[in-house]
Amino acid sequence: MGKIQLISGSSHPQLARKIARYLKISLTPTQIDHFADGEIYFRIKNKVRGDDIYFIQTMSFPINDHLMELLIAIDALKRASAGRINVVCPYLCYSRQERKDTSREPISSKLVANLITKAGADRLITIDLHADAIQGFYDIPVDHFVGYPKFVEYLEKKKYKDLVIVSPDIGGVKRGRQIAGLLKAPLVVIDKRRTGKNQAEVLTIIGEVKGKTAVVVDDIVDTAGTINGVARVLKDQGAKEIIICATHALLSGKAVENLEKCPASKILFTDTLPIPKEKMIVKFEIISLAKLLSKVIRRIHYGRSLGALFAWEKE
Repeated sequence: MGKIQLISGSSHPQLARKIARYLKISLTPTQIDHFADGEIYFRIKNKVRGDDIYFIQTMSFPINDHLMELLIAIDALKRASAGRINVVCPYLCYSRQERKDTSREPISSKLVANLITKAGADRLITIDLHADAIQGFYDIPVDHFVGYPKFVEYLEKKKYKDLVIVSPDIGGVKRGRQIAGLLKAPLVVIDKRRTGKNQAEVLTIIGEVKGKTAVVVDDIVDTAGTINGVARVLKDQGAKEIIICATHALLSGKAVENLEKCPASKILFTDTLPIPKEKMIVKFEIISLAKLLSKVIRRIHYGRSLGALFAWEKE
């Protein structure tokens, strides 16, 4: 793969190394330092003039530092005359702030789109945006992939019986319906009311879960308070087993504690975000998206269609 360079930010070097192994290329060396006051210094050690650059930076904690590092890196690449700057950002920050719910609020996801575009990115590759409409905030191509087909593959291999797919809120019905269709399982919807940031109250379960293996599918687990509440309600309603599937494991605050106490027997995450060893518990199982992302990079580099990957077709 000539005239291509793969560069990793500091947010998720493990994922970047996996992608590099699949592509059989080396990561471009960089220098990332911090000044005493916290300012970020970034330098690419190789020439990038005219090359097709893929910069891998997910928005893990501390999110604002990693966002700023991404912007500085794009600027450095732009000033070094990189041919094309492709941002591989599996988890895109501020995607839960895509609209105004009340007066005098920002639309932070639009601000992030402006920052990334203005900095000089030519393309964005991301996984499971909280709201699909965010793609329209960008004036550059956005390749938006989803994580749920990997969960479907896992569940099919395990051959679970009496499955029902549970959408933990009304907003996740589309995702839930697609998974239910692939697994030929019924869909259950949780009607809940958000009472504050990271707080929600379960109101109604629409569907039958008694005696079933309930698979709760969500895009983000942050403090895990809401998903824990959903799992407890499903258990109270007679679900024989509960499995949680979520693309992005933010795991903020007491998330690990909440998930340890949660009645779910298995919790599946993808590796869009790094999970520190101290936060790993027996229930967790991590499904890697590195192979998918390497296929995306290869196809973009060679100007090939991404349609098969959007459909998760086997090559």
